[in-house]
Amino acid sequence: MKRKICFITGTRAEYGLLRQLILDASKDKSITTQLIVTGTHLSERHGFTYKEIETDGITISKKVDLKIKGDSSREVIQYISEGLNGFSKAFDILKPNMIVVLGDRYEILAAAISAMISNIPIAHLHGGETTEGAFDEAIRHSITKMSHLHFVAAPEYQKRVKQLGEVPQNIFLVGGLGVDAIHRVELMKKSELEESLDFSFGKRNFLITVHPETLEKNKTPKDQMGELLAALESLKDTKFIFTLPNADTNNIQISKMIEEFQARHPYSSKVFSSLGQLRYYSTLKFVDAVVGNSSSGLTEAPSFKIGTINIGGRQSGRLKALSVIDCDFDKNQILRSIKTLQSKSFQKKLLTITNPYGAPGAPQKILQHIKKISLNNILKKNFYDL
Repeated sequence: MKRKICFITGTRAEYGLLRQLILDASKDKSITTQLIVTGTHLSERHGFTYKEIETDGITISKKVDLKIKGDSSREVIQYISEGLNGFSKAFDILKPNMIVVLGDRYEILAAAISAMISNIPIAHLHGGETTEGAFDEAIRHSITKMSHLHFVAAPEYQKRVKQLGEVPQNIFLVGGLGVDAIHRVELMKKSELEESLDFSFGKRNFLITVHPETLEKNKTPKDQMGELLAALESLKDTKFIFTLPNADTNNIQISKMIEEFQARHPYSSKVFSSLGQLRYYSTLKFVDAVVGNSSSGLTEAPSFKIGTINIGGRQSGRLKALSVIDCDFDKNQILRSIKTLQSKSFQKKLLTITNPYGAPGAPQKILQHIKKISLNNILKKNFYDL
């Protein structure tokens, strides 16, 4: 009998990582592939990115609408509640043999809780990582403890999952999914990309993404974004491509400030709610650096031999290539980091950068395990003591 594997995605970035794994699973005759979309995929303000999934030819089995509107803590808690209810109903209808989730988002937490209580085995991707500046950190480790199979991107993360008490035989080192996705995509030519974006690249170009630091109390998201935009405004001969933040608390203020910046600089900046995987990776090929606090600057940008200016503490604790320059949300620190980025010595160093998140091949490794591993008694977990 075919094993029913249910993938769950809630954001544009996470879908970009899962995409090839879902496509490979859908071609495997031993698997019935299911897909539940949720989170910002179903939000108009975030670009209705479920349409990108449909464009890829992937069938959406169920939609769990969290009814995302605002960005307060109370509203996020309500979204989790909507998710718990929606996922439990979806699982009751789809009856998967296993769910596959990635990362650390609150909608994924709701899916994991619903699956755990419904006695559905959970395979968790990209566990063991740390993001000390956001509550995603606690969510990721909580999902690890609810999960039964673990697919990690690096030896350090493998060790950390084991440290959380997970049995070593259920922890699989497969590498980062982003590394594989980059090698699978045929990137756009510069002229083709410029036409698609309605944007002409300049002498120097930055791709900018800033998400809220949900644990930061000393500076508000408005203050942090103000420091970054003040630094950008002082730059000459530079163009900016912004992607809007995810649906964390206080994301609306950041989005508004970005849109106001673009209105002041219509010829040098462009704003997108979502670029989609192909345009995003193609943009990485032609920009000089990734700026902000997106995990992509650490996990994917090194594969393009470009620098990353990683601002603030959101990504604190993650593995970082030598292409990453850390600084605070401070105008002067950001400008010094840009000066370092442009130096001949740093540009020379970029030519030898290797991505610490491994080599291509993660989807195939994951698929082999999730379709063959015995699920008998997998729900009864033993705590592994070091």
